[in-house]
Amino acid sequence: MDIDALRTFLEVNRTRHFGQAANNLYVSQSTISARIKMLEDQIGMPLFIRQRNNITLTDAGQRLVRYAENIVVNWTRARQEIGI
Repeated sequence: MDIDALRTFLEVNRTRHFGQAANNLYVSQSTISARIKMLEDQIGMPLFIRQRNNITLTDAGQRLVRYAENIVVNWTRARQEIGI
């Protein structure tokens, strides 16, 4: 599991925009798309419904949000406690 992919997923969910998520994460829009595709491939389901100017979560995406938030928070805590 790629923590950056989960962070990207959460940022796209928050902004509802691949371009804005790219700006906020200081990466290219193609990087955002690649990370989301990788995550969708790993999960085996689409996470977003992509319509022109309207990005929404699928049912699978809605279920993933809580887990992604917990994983990212726990990873950050672990890094802080271990001193990486």
